[in-house]
Amino acid sequence: MVDFKEKERYGFDDLLRIMEILRGEGGCPWDREQTHKSIRRNFIEEVYEACEAIDNDDPVLLCEELGDVLQQVVFHSHLAQCEGKFDIGDVCDGVCKKLILRHPHVFGDISVKDSAQVMENWEEIKKVEKNQKSTAQAMDQVAKSLPALMYAEKIQKKARKAGFDWPDASGALDKVREETAELEQAMAGGGDVAEELGDLLFAVVNVSRFAGVDAEEALSGAARKFAGRFARLEQLAGDSLPGMSLEQMDELWDRVKREETK
Repeated sequence: MVDFKEKERYGFDDLLRIMEILRGEGGCPWDREQTHKSIRRNFIEEVYEACEAIDNDDPVLLCEELGDVLQQVVFHSHLAQCEGKFDIGDVCDGVCKKLILRHPHVFGDISVKDSAQVMENWEEIKKVEKNQKSTAQAMDQVAKSLPALMYAEKIQKKARKAGFDWPDASGALDKVREETAELEQAMAGGGDVAEELGDLLFAVVNVSRFAGVDAEEALSGAARKFAGRFARLEQLAGDSLPGMSLEQMDELWDRVKREETK
């Protein structure tokens, strides 16, 4: 048994020490076996769980989930330290330097009039930091591991900064209609369905951008709404649902929608 003093309240240094114990000789077999890639999915899941706590306005759960995210940061940092690449101190040093550099209006002598100008400066400073000399380079450095809708939106924003964009939403809406027709043609045997579906989704993200709506959140909200409506449909149908026709289920679906407007 490891001799680790129990405390009423622990701090960041305690978290670092616990990770050392778990990953050290006589520690936890599972923790000792992990790599950056093996816990990559864990990292993603913890971040999404923290986001759900934010969406639910649950500060108690958010505190817990942020702890899980922090534990993942410490875990990856410890793995890197064992590989001789960097440690948690390097992580903190890097982000502090980045924050100071990207806030010259706070830590320097630059003046800004509003948050929009702050973001403009932020993007320009990033270009210099990352040696981005073209829009293509900026696009290439957008994380490809992002959820597809978020990735598409970021790519489109890079293109807009270069002037490659419609002047208003009408062009984006026309593109959705065009891509819908091409998808229909592909599904009838005249093309690559997956490619045309991707083009349609990309076009829809363009519309969401012009509408000022987060495509990821909009789709998530639609999926949750569908799940809620189907749960009510199932409740209304009871044991008869398995034998119902699509037309009968559609009638119940319309009833559920009417209930929502009352």
